[in-house]
Formats: sequence, C-alpha cells, structure tokens
Amino acid sequence: MQLQGSHWSSAVASVDGAGGRNAPLRVDAQRNLEHVLRAAREVFGELGYGAPMEDVARRARVGVGTVYRRFPSKDVLVRRIAEEETARLTDQARAALGQENEPWSALARFLRTSVASGAGRLLPPQVLRVGVEVEAEVRVPQQRHVGLADPPPQPELRLVEQHSPVPGGPDDAGAAALLEVVGQLVDRAREAGELRPDVTVADVLLVIATAAPSLPDAAQQAAASARLLDILLDGLRSRPAA
Repeated sequence: MQLQGSHWSSAVASVDGAGGRNAPLRVDAQRNLEHVLRAAREVFGELGYGAPMEDVARRARVGVGTVYRRFPSKDVLVRRIAEEETARLTDQARAALGQENEPWSALARFLRTSVASGAGRLLPPQVLRVGVEVEAEVRVPQQRHVGLADPPPQPELRLVEQHSPVPGGPDDAGAAALLEVVGQLVDRAREAGELRPDVTVADVLLVIATAAPSLPDAAQQAAASARLLDILLDGLRSRPAA
C-alpha cells in the first residue's frame, strides 16, 4: 500500500464545494457520484492517495469535470474516502468487541474482517504513521586500535502511535473513535496475556495495512492476504516464558 501526502488541512467538508452534502441529487447525478466514489476507492486502494483525479474519472467512465463538480479538489475526495474507511473500520472493531467474549478472538476477528475487506489499502495517514528517528547528537566514534572508525549509528525505524488525531485532519472525531475502539481490543488482549506487551494500537493498524496487498487476481489476493495475516497474528501473540 502506498500512502502519499495530501494537504489535509486545506480540504473542506462538503462534497460539492457548496455545502450541499445533503442536497437531493437527480438520478443521473446520484449514479455518477456512486461511480466516482467506487472508482476512487479502487484507484486509491491500488495506487495510493497520490493517484490523480484523471485516473479516478477514467475508472468511473465519466469526464474529469464531472468529478470536480462533486469534489472541487482532490483533497475533498480523499477526505470523503478516508472518512468512510475510518467509519467502516470502527464498525468492524465494535462488532468484534460485541460478538467475541475471548480477547484474542475479538482482536483476531477484527483483523481478519478488516483485511478481508481490503480496508488497509485505504487507511488514512492520520492514523497510520511510520517515522524515522535519529539522535540529535551523534557521538564521534572512537578510533579502533587498527585505525578503523566505528560505523556511524543508523536511523531507527519505529512506529509512532498517535493517541489523538492530527489537528486539522479528516474527521478528527471519526479517527479518535477508531483509535479508541481498537485500543480497547488491544488492551483486553494484552491484559489477558495473549498479546505481546509491546504491541500498540499503531502496530495493529499497521498489520491491517500490511496484510492487504493489491494484486491483479482477486483469488490470489485473498489467499496472499490470509496467509500473510496468519503469519502476522502469530507474531503478535505472546509466548509463554521458557
């Protein structure tokens, strides 16, 4: 999955640029909107949020002007797709919490449902952040007796967990709800001793993103996702002390 940058703070909330989210549409306009949204989910899922609007229009089989009439900028369209995906993931997490009594079963169910639906390919950057940290001061390496310097320290790749959404991001309340309910799944599994103690909410969301590859063959994609998720779930689970 590729998540590319987007000017989230510049996006506006309405889908038509005039506050007409709830305005009734003609039948043909409603059909075009549905085509555009479906195409956007497919294109962004395959190419990332950096894909151009022209690709969305081509997949929807409409003119690019039709897309811009409903979404005056790509940021507005990206916001709409990200909000819908965030809401869908939140619903899936709540369903797992409510229908599974065992903490590990609930977490695993959420992950399997989310990955099977392809949700990970559309996770907004707001809730999935991978950063590179480098120490502010790098110590000058001492010389070895043989005259060779120690190799310089390498940047540490780490997952940065966001406990609250980035201000100005898409639907802060929706993102906060997702993080909250996934946090409940994680806390329950950790307290039951079934989840590695170092696993965070951000790790779980990264699993969803990683285990949802975009492959041209649907059957191959489903098989690959299921296999990869089995491996990742095994890595998340705690191990009894030796």
